[in-house]
Amino acid sequence: MVYSNFAMFPLLFILLSASVTASDPILEKFSQCVSLNSEILIPVSTAFYTPNTTSFSAFLQSSAQNLRYLVPSAPKPEFIFTPMHDTHVQAAVICSKQLSIHMRVRSGGHDYEGLSYVSEMEKPFIMVDLARLRGIKVDIDDNSAWVQAGATVGEVYYRIYEKSKTHGFPAGLCTSLGIGGHITGGAYGSMMRKYGLGADNVMDARIVDVHGRILDRESMGEDLFWAIRGGGGASFGIILWWKIRLVPVPSTVTVFTVGRALEQGATKLLYRWQQVADKLHEDLFIRVIISVKANEKGNKTVSAAFNSLFLGGVDRLLQIMGESFPELGLTMKDCTEMSWIRSVLYIGGYPSGTPPEVLLQGKSTFKNYFKAKSDFVKEPIPENALEGLWTRLLEEESPLMIWNPYGGMMSKISESEIPFPHRKGNIFKIQRLYCYMTPYVSMFPRAAYVNYRDLDLGINKNSNTSFIQASVWGAKYFKGNFNRLVHVKTKVDPDNFFRHEQSIPPMPQLIKGSVHGLE
Repeated sequence: MVYSNFAMFPLLFILLSASVTASDPILEKFSQCVSLNSEILIPVSTAFYTPNTTSFSAFLQSSAQNLRYLVPSAPKPEFIFTPMHDTHVQAAVICSKQLSIHMRVRSGGHDYEGLSYVSEMEKPFIMVDLARLRGIKVDIDDNSAWVQAGATVGEVYYRIYEKSKTHGFPAGLCTSLGIGGHITGGAYGSMMRKYGLGADNVMDARIVDVHGRILDRESMGEDLFWAIRGGGGASFGIILWWKIRLVPVPSTVTVFTVGRALEQGATKLLYRWQQVADKLHEDLFIRVIISVKANEKGNKTVSAAFNSLFLGGVDRLLQIMGESFPELGLTMKDCTEMSWIRSVLYIGGYPSGTPPEVLLQGKSTFKNYFKAKSDFVKEPIPENALEGLWTRLLEEESPLMIWNPYGGMMSKISESEIPFPHRKGNIFKIQRLYCYMTPYVSMFPRAAYVNYRDLDLGINKNSNTSFIQASVWGAKYFKGNFNRLVHVKTKVDPDNFFRHEQSIPPMPQLIKGSVHGLE
């Protein structure tokens, strides 16, 4: 169904705070417009942050992860609008469109290139921050939950845990991710080999479209519903709610982290891991975190930490490891049994004994200057190439690589089921070093994960996006699904209102004319 046209309240703008709007004509027009177009009163004095207020910088930086985009020279929004109800988001779209104000939307602030709060392609721009829209409604009987876009992954996990100790959701390892943007890119995590991605487990959604309407799955149609589950954020509308499918988790799971340095045979062990990582039992997820540390002699060495979640008890885990990956030498003392919610904290890097309630804080402990890359590996990287990689890592100041295994359910789902295409044939995904890896990763196209945005792959220059230029990075993120995403974009947003440096472009010839040929 389509959720409500707007009731107009022509007297609401009288309540606007003169102290907030008087010095900024764009803000004054926008605040009056959203008040007129919202069914619920907007408290202007608390809903807007402007650069001339003391809280502006703190709020802008509150959920942003990449400090590269918080330097003084980085473009800043004219103001930040923080809607408190769905109708406020509808009004923001209507008014941004009416006033021709470029808009960016932030749910969690984790996007690697800062596209939710920085615009290099168009200025001035405003930011709509969904941090106050974080409702979560869990229905255990239906094995589902409605989650609002501003809620964090950790909050979602905790609210499920409140209702059931044997239900979970297969989304991110980082608990401060905003669930709204996270699922738009796919949303992988430690249960992906068992249940697929977060986006694979979405049952319904509510989205504000370019006309300011709230659409659910029925009213938006299956094409748009397909596109928003893995097609990248902020191209088709603004996600308000996801209806997610809860998955069963055992009352006891097992975790371990086993570290091996080069002197302890890390190279041969990593080569062997590549041979088995995607073939292990689907209840078993073993990622590898590779970093540089000091050895016992104080010299730098490469260290590989095998970090794992197993959906079951330690006895069955040891049996599976003995059969499938004995080279790691896993023992009972390496393993810890715990509840699933405790494993979320463990995998997320929280100190031992941290109470699950910390997940309700919704804050990230990580902020840094970084540039990240991603790749997908289809054949094991040879040992001599690994040794060359270690040489490169030892030359860097604070290197980090994360290898996430695929296989299991990820190999059973078609690459066109949702826009996220990286399925069968991938052994693991690499996050970090790029140029050196070229001979050993996916080719034609060299693939990348859209939630690890990389503007080096290409950008839209302005609102008149080039389909040819966008195809370069579009093929890397979405492979053959890119063309279908473009067709959906052309139908639902032909004038390209929802846009950013790597948004899906509409077909140019159809912007000027009719889209009937696609319907």
